[in-house]
Amino acid sequence: MVSHVVPYFQNDRGYKCIEISVRGFVCIGASPPFDHPHIFLDMGVKRERICPYCSTLYVFNSAMDGVESKPSGCRYFFRPFLKKEA
Repeated sequence: MVSHVVPYFQNDRGYKCIEISVRGFVCIGASPPFDHPHIFLDMGVKRERICPYCSTLYVFNSAMDGVESKPSGCRYFFRPFLKKEA
């Protein structure tokens, strides 16, 4: 059973830098259908990481709680695909 969920982040607005409260995360670039391959990034002991696809700089901010982002609104939540009726 999974003990925690890896958060996903997107950068629809093209921010150069996004502060986040986790060191392990997934970057998807822009929201679908304009997303790049969803890539897991781990900062390790460092405080920042650049996505190799979209060049977004993610910076770890230990003062933030939970899974926040600064600027806000960069957390991505999957929307279930709706089955089309015939």
